[in-house]
Amino acid sequence: MTAHFALGLGIGTHNAKDEWLEVFYPQPVLNPDTALAALFTDTLACDGNTPVLLDNNLLAVLRDGLQQRGEERLAQLAGKLLESDRPRVALLLRDDSAPRSVPEIYLKLHLLSHRLVRPHQLDLTGMFTTLPNVAWTSHGAIDVAELPARQLAARLEGQTLQVFSVDKFPKMSDYVVPSGVRIADTARVRLGAWLGEGTTIMHEGFVNFNAGTEGPGMVEGRISAGVIVGKGSDLGGGCSTMGTLSGGNDVIISIGEGCLIGANAGVGIPLGDRCTVEAGLYITGGAVVTLLDEACNPVRQVKARELAGQPDLLFRRNSQSGAIEVLTNKSAIALNEALHSNN
Repeated sequence: MTAHFALGLGIGTHNAKDEWLEVFYPQPVLNPDTALAALFTDTLACDGNTPVLLDNNLLAVLRDGLQQRGEERLAQLAGKLLESDRPRVALLLRDDSAPRSVPEIYLKLHLLSHRLVRPHQLDLTGMFTTLPNVAWTSHGAIDVAELPARQLAARLEGQTLQVFSVDKFPKMSDYVVPSGVRIADTARVRLGAWLGEGTTIMHEGFVNFNAGTEGPGMVEGRISAGVIVGKGSDLGGGCSTMGTLSGGNDVIISIGEGCLIGANAGVGIPLGDRCTVEAGLYITGGAVVTLLDEACNPVRQVKARELAGQPDLLFRRNSQSGAIEVLTNKSAIALNEALHSNN
């Protein structure tokens, strides 16, 4: 039997048409062994990439099979799911192909936030056309078209249904809280973010799906979709990184280790290790920059994209001419260990 990519047992939400709005997978499994995959295919009578809605009979058979094979954690999860009448699903991914269903997309987002795969290692093609827009509320996920009726029903019972956001993505912390991280405002980290140990996301920090930080690091700015920030880097207040969804085209923007992006600065090229971008300076790939020698004399001009990935650079704006200058960054950025301890 061929190897399978991933599997998950989940519980989620349907709208009035029995369409999936979201799925929670407490224990996603990457690269399940042959015996475990065979149990799922035999029990569910399917072989990959098609979600199976579980009734109590199927769940009981799956739980018993998991117990017999010594998969205690998954067996316990199946037992817990048996206690609920909410929509429950099993999904076995034969391969990492473009997702075709909401349960498949949510399993992949869980794999990312559980740190089982890294950003850019999954095929997420077409996910935006598949994911529904959802009202994320104090009563859970609600179909936007059904929201007015639910709001009225809550009022008639003397309650207020709070709508926290209307979006295709939920916040990560409602599904996964990785170990060793601090998140000051959980609404600003989407499910599918990848946060390494020691990462601190302050109130104005934001991390999109399929993006994240190696950790340790301090984030007070925006990490756009697809962007990875290296160990020991600091993103100052209000700074931003250009993702492939916001004008970066097919260039993968990354921030190296030990970098400092100043407050309200922006990065539109991949940065190497130990680079610094002055506060308020936004660097795009087509920006003309002046290279300076050690005596701060102009050497030549290049497009910023030609410096992509090069280490030990300081990007600054000349206060008199307004020109962007680049010179060797001689001061390493050292994170304050007390501030970045998440123990």
